[in-house]
Amino acid sequence: MTTVEPAEDLLTPPFGPDDELGMLNHVDDAARLRALSLVRTGRLYDLGRILDERVPVFPGRAFHQTLVTTAHHSNMGGLGENCVNWITETFSSTTQLGTHLDALSHLQIGDRAYGGRRVDDLASPGGVTALGVETVPQIVTRGLLVDVSSRHLGPGDVIGREAITGLDPQPGDAVLFHTGWGEHWDDAEAYLAGEPGPGLALAEWLAARGVALTGCDTWSYGPVPPEDPARPFEVPQTLNVRHGVFVVENLDTSALAADGVREFAFVLTHPKLRGATGAWTSPIALV
Repeated sequence: MTTVEPAEDLLTPPFGPDDELGMLNHVDDAARLRALSLVRTGRLYDLGRILDERVPVFPGRAFHQTLVTTAHHSNMGGLGENCVNWITETFSSTTQLGTHLDALSHLQIGDRAYGGRRVDDLASPGGVTALGVETVPQIVTRGLLVDVSSRHLGPGDVIGREAITGLDPQPGDAVLFHTGWGEHWDDAEAYLAGEPGPGLALAEWLAARGVALTGCDTWSYGPVPPEDPARPFEVPQTLNVRHGVFVVENLDTSALAADGVREFAFVLTHPKLRGATGAWTSPIALV
């Protein structure tokens, strides 16, 4: 039987029990101005992946897109003298695939989410009643890239504190990791076979520094298989639930790393889907 620690011991939210922003509380007007001051050339790096039915997905998740042409058929070639027509599409999917931002409602420890909220109170048939992605502000902050791809990391390999010697993240920063694992993106079987990632000690250090957001070029965050085989996905769980640090998954950091960019203005906007546990996004880096 799995034993879960008492909620009062594991959930002490840093910004109070009613908080929904977590470490994003540190991203204020001053932080945004500091981030934008880093832009010198105007060069843009798109850190998002193209989303379609072929993307690698965690078991049980799927993305389906269907083109709707009913209007074209019913209009018999066009509406009005100008023959206006339209094509639309519908989606059937979870937000938890592709390049996406996890809301703080996504992960729990036992029956408790960030802030001590119980799953029974949080979950409803139409979505979560608190900590939904609609509560997450659009993000503009300083970004830092840690490139460890030269280590040729494999599944379960741990990125430790030694990888970030000299890195000085400030409260509200976004710290991204380029592991090189994204080169497997077009081979779903290889990509999903596991992943390297920041270990628990590094995650705790980032949280202690007030980092608001972190992410990798991997399908989750943290090593898979995990450091402790009995504690799967403990790294993102700890970041989300204990500390209110947001996580972005399936980033494309290859061009950023190839150009040697290590500091940049990080911009992440997302659809405000009420009650959703995440949102698709295409974050950018500006230098």
